[in-house]
Amino acid sequence: MIHSEVFMKTIQMPIDEPLLDEVDHVIQDLKTTRSAFIRSALQLALQKYSISKLEQQHTEGYERHPAAPGEFDIWESEQA
Repeated sequence: MIHSEVFMKTIQMPIDEPLLDEVDHVIQDLKTTRSAFIRSALQLALQKYSISKLEQQHTEGYERHPAAPGEFDIWESEQA
């Protein structure tokens, strides 16, 4: 098994006080740190972006090649 080290990079960013206050309240409830919370939020945002891109590709694919009439009729009996 190969282990790779994760190198952390420190960044600075402006953030408005009301948002920071909200973050601070949440991290107290979660018993975590600002950094861990923000890393998690960024990971979720990247996942959301990735899913959105896949959904866009899916939609574009069906626009280019729409389902043929009756193509999915076999599944109608399986619908709840």
